[in-house]
Amino acid sequence: MKKFKTVYELINNLKPSDPVYCIRKNSIKKASKFFVEKFPGKILYAVKTNPNNEVIKTLIESGIKNFDVASIKEIQEIKKIDNSLQCSYMHTVKSREAINEAYFKFGIKAFSLDTKDELVKILEATNHAKDLELFVRIAVSNEHAEIDLSKKFGVNSSEASGLIRLTNQYTKKLGLSFHVGSQCMHPISYTKGIAEIGNLIKKTKIIPHVINIGGGFPTIYPDLIPQSLDNYFEEIKKGLNDLKLTKLPEIICEPGRALVAESGSTIVRVNLRKKQKLHINDGTYGTLFDGGVPNIVYPSRLITNGRMISKKMTAYDFYGPTCDSMDYMKGPFLLPNNIKENDYIELGQLGAYGLTFRTQFNGFYSDKIFEVEDEPIMTMYEKDKSKSFLVA
Repeated sequence: MKKFKTVYELINNLKPSDPVYCIRKNSIKKASKFFVEKFPGKILYAVKTNPNNEVIKTLIESGIKNFDVASIKEIQEIKKIDNSLQCSYMHTVKSREAINEAYFKFGIKAFSLDTKDELVKILEATNHAKDLELFVRIAVSNEHAEIDLSKKFGVNSSEASGLIRLTNQYTKKLGLSFHVGSQCMHPISYTKGIAEIGNLIKKTKIIPHVINIGGGFPTIYPDLIPQSLDNYFEEIKKGLNDLKLTKLPEIICEPGRALVAESGSTIVRVNLRKKQKLHINDGTYGTLFDGGVPNIVYPSRLITNGRMISKKMTAYDFYGPTCDSMDYMKGPFLLPNNIKENDYIELGQLGAYGLTFRTQFNGFYSDKIFEVEDEPIMTMYEKDKSKSFLVA
């Protein structure tokens, strides 16, 4: 992978006509170190967030050795890098073929479920294996999340006790898990989730071997500025202490966005300006999906070749390059008033889901990926002042 000191150096050297994706390995290392040092348990990286090989290898180098996977393809990609890496199949709905292949071909023991039918599937597909680690996923409130996952996944509280008792009969290692939703904006959600686990422990008199508090840890966007992640970890520790268990189960989590969001950005070019609407060469069918449907506002900055930049800022919205009117990002994206055709814009926080959502709709697709060493546009982690570069 070709490397540049800054995005400005990249643009001045390549002058790309297609969108360019940037990876900042230092950002991944910084976020991984933060989680490894401060989270009170084991970390499973959610591969769906960004499965790029360079990203995965950087996570491994940074101390992340366990992975939350949702498909056979994800398992294959992780095992291809290092067959000794541990994968947990945490998607609650899987085909029998996928379960069978995961267990017998790849040695996966950990599976998630939220129904009796899924439990039966897992048992039958593994020939009633005796070494399974089964996680019952509990539905909890997603009220503080930007993206609600509770409608699709998790057993409700009225049915959870029965499913836990049943699953406990067939597993070597019982886990209880929950997910507070993607981009969770308040740490209290984790306390509530842990409290729900505590209620189920009291009802069933079954203490799990593992408590999985899921993902949902946030990153920072211009209109979504969460509390410090230290506050999230303190809230989690408080919730676990409130369980008042003689011996605390193993604790695991499944971060994705918080580990890699800052590491990725996309550089786009303006194809046309229509007043406050910019038509750019990437969009919701490319790396900018989250800017459309959930309307996440990416941090943005204009990259120029040295011409004067207006100090007056204007709120723009974006249209992508396809013929579909849904290829639209409302923003607002704050950029200089004198932006024009052929100007380059860097959009940040795209290390999470930017690469995974790309399609080839209308023939628009770019796989130009480079490494840069400068700082991300926004960060929740301490900046490395030795690698700061002035905006040109």
